[in-house]
Amino acid sequence: MKGYVVLETGEVFEGTLVGENQEVHGEIVFFTGMTGYQEVLSDPSFKGQMVVFTYPLIGNYGINEGDFESIKPQASALIVSELSEGGYHYESYTPLAKCCESNDLPLLIGVDTRAIVKRIREHGDMRAILTTNPESVNFDATIPLGEQEVVSAVSVKTMEQFGEGSHHVVLVDFGYKKSIVDSLVLAGCKVTVVPHDTDFSEIEKLHPNGILLSNGPGNPKQLEEILPTVKQLASAYPTLGICLGHQLLALAFGADTQKLRFGHRGANQPVIDKETNRVYMTSQNHSYVVKEDSLEGTGLSPRFFNINDGSIEGLHHETHPILSIQFHPEAHPGPSDSEQMFKLFVEMLSNKGEKAYA
Repeated sequence: MKGYVVLETGEVFEGTLVGENQEVHGEIVFFTGMTGYQEVLSDPSFKGQMVVFTYPLIGNYGINEGDFESIKPQASALIVSELSEGGYHYESYTPLAKCCESNDLPLLIGVDTRAIVKRIREHGDMRAILTTNPESVNFDATIPLGEQEVVSAVSVKTMEQFGEGSHHVVLVDFGYKKSIVDSLVLAGCKVTVVPHDTDFSEIEKLHPNGILLSNGPGNPKQLEEILPTVKQLASAYPTLGICLGHQLLALAFGADTQKLRFGHRGANQPVIDKETNRVYMTSQNHSYVVKEDSLEGTGLSPRFFNINDGSIEGLHHETHPILSIQFHPEAHPGPSDSEQMFKLFVEMLSNKGEKAYA
């Protein structure tokens, strides 16, 4: 059947709808990777977002058992130019379209994705409605994603444990990706995942060697109530923050964040480490960044920068063993240049918080 994406600007884009046909509201964003659609559709950081893929052909390697980042799709909808009906890879067990149908994930194909991306680049990430009746849409009934508290919808409800190792890491879950836990376990860590609103005293009882503040969806300022706990944890234990976790660390110590015009989503984003002058090609997925001029007096200093636009991509603390990164070192999808950030974190744990260099 025909489906339509109606942008907040009033523009309408037509395609063919596969799967769930109910009206879907969300923030429309674009992803620039040539591969990685399975990780994208299951990444909790995409909660509340419709994802437009800039690469014209999507689905050609199908869906496999190992690349899901959570137990179910998290994106609100997928929008592609051309869909491959088969999965031409030896690990594929089902095509992308069937995966979307079985999980009630709307998939709109045959869309002029180039035109949509141009609108997003011009106007910024915006609200959109996917519908079969474009005449019936009503944006007055929608709430911008930045005003929603979506982390509670993706965070675990009970504690989970993974792996065995000499270092015990408590991962505070704001919408963590499975591959982050996999990377920590591979680095020799025991990982305990706790809900995002777990208080300091409960985490203290777990006797962690370090804390990881995970990625997640939405506006970090919607989580103001947990900032005192974030600061308390980071002041007591060696801490790594990834993506949303990085932003929360900045806010907890008194810095500020702002929304990018259209975010960084995709692979091959160049980031430079100013302490080593090493450049990493990174995987990213974020709408918000830390404002550099807000860091004065916080004890936090910028360490990593995006080479394309100069935005902050990571921080370290002047006295506490705290490292934060805006990019995704677990590299799912790739590239894997920055996966050694986990090694750096483990060195922080081994050295009881002394600064480490990748």
